[in-house]
Amino acid sequence: MKIKKQEYKNAVVVKLHGDFVAEHCKAFEDAMTELIQKDVPGIVIDVSKMPFIDSKGLEQLLWLKEKCYDQRSQLKVASLNDNLKKILEITRLENEFDKYDELGEAVKSFA
Repeated sequence: MKIKKQEYKNAVVVKLHGDFVAEHCKAFEDAMTELIQKDVPGIVIDVSKMPFIDSKGLEQLLWLKEKCYDQRSQLKVASLNDNLKKILEITRLENEFDKYDELGEAVKSFA
């Protein structure tokens, strides 16, 4: 999985490319820890290029949500495909994240 960051005025967009599985959790956690330490007001996770997430990946998203909350930052998830929506539904995590269909909507929500 590749992790790309793009900074906007009030948020940082983190684009995840590829499956988010256990072997990528350390790299994700390191990248997000570095980002959170910069006191950004918001993070948008763009999952438009992430076809699959396993249980460890879900744990990392929940970890990030908690870290954002601790830092008084917000976490939003954008561009979920049908497969990811189904995974969140099955795991009963669909209400844990502030979700947006379009990346632009998520970024604008921080303005």
